[in-house]
Amino acid sequence: MKRFGQIIGVDPQKFEEYKKYHAAVWPDVLKMIKECNISNYSIFHKDSMLYAYFEYTGNDFDADMAKMAADRRTQEWWDIMKPMQRPVPARAEGEWWANMEEVFHLD
Repeated sequence: MKRFGQIIGVDPQKFEEYKKYHAAVWPDVLKMIKECNISNYSIFHKDSMLYAYFEYTGNDFDADMAKMAADRRTQEWWDIMKPMQRPVPARAEGEWWANMEEVFHLD
């Protein structure tokens, strides 16, 4: 299992709408997340920033992310979410949510 932490900005004027969507995530989107070997997924908010944490239990992260990106319902969900999000300037090439470095963990 690999832990991921990610960060992205959120438009303060759209944050309440963002929360409403995430209070009732579409079942097809949740199913795809699980099919792509992601679990224990949380998103936190502070000062117009979103922080995501999830655990990946698969063997080929890139293939699973490509599978998710190819899913029609996930694409529809992202089409709604992306205008509300503000990627951080320091993200790596090809990232939307910027991956963070894990510097400490305690089980």
